[in-house]
Amino acid sequence: MDIVKSSLQAVRQRIARAADLAGRAAEEVTLLAVSKTYPAAAVRALAEQGHHDFGESYLQEAADKIRALADIDACWHFIGPIQRNKTSPIAAGFDWVHSVDRVIIAERLSAARPQERPALNICLQVNISGESGKSGVAFDAVSDLAGQIRDLPGLRLRGLMGIAQAGNDVAQQRIQFAQLRHCLEDLNRQGMALDTLSMGMTNDLEAAIAEGATIVRVGTALFGSRIKRAAGVDR
Repeated sequence: MDIVKSSLQAVRQRIARAADLAGRAAEEVTLLAVSKTYPAAAVRALAEQGHHDFGESYLQEAADKIRALADIDACWHFIGPIQRNKTSPIAAGFDWVHSVDRVIIAERLSAARPQERPALNICLQVNISGESGKSGVAFDAVSDLAGQIRDLPGLRLRGLMGIAQAGNDVAQQRIQFAQLRHCLEDLNRQGMALDTLSMGMTNDLEAAIAEGATIVRVGTALFGSRIKRAAGVDR
């Protein structure tokens, strides 16, 4: 418990320092604890420190964890690649989805969202680094995609998500994050009324906050070295 508490405090301090340097309030930035591959006990320990938002990428693991932690006050975010045949349980079990990059995925999430639940918060994933191995829509296709899904029932389009190229080049990170911010600003000039930039992780959250991140996705700095998954495990 002491380790979890100190890790959470350390990350919150990093966020506060980065926000202060950017002339922003720390409260403008939500810390999303990326709990994928970590056990339910680790999530519970963080929740007992008052943390609320948790991110998962692997569907079966997440479903088991959500059931085991049904008694905690948690907001669950799906942040991984989405397969067509997994949209129904994602739509039913999560509060946010950060990784929509195709119309068909949004349409299937919309159709599967239970009517008794609030609208599912959606972010479009944009390939901000331009790397061929990464998911995400290209910048020049974001506007069309947003226009096609903004009015789908059961969904609320909130903003954009991006993953910067790995490495220690802060200037390059900031360029990529700034491009995502400019993209959001362009969408808002078109009347989209978006409020979310999901960008920045353990190694680049300062650069992301400097460029306007409203959600930073942090796993390693909170939970320690990530547990490797066996090949072929259901996502």
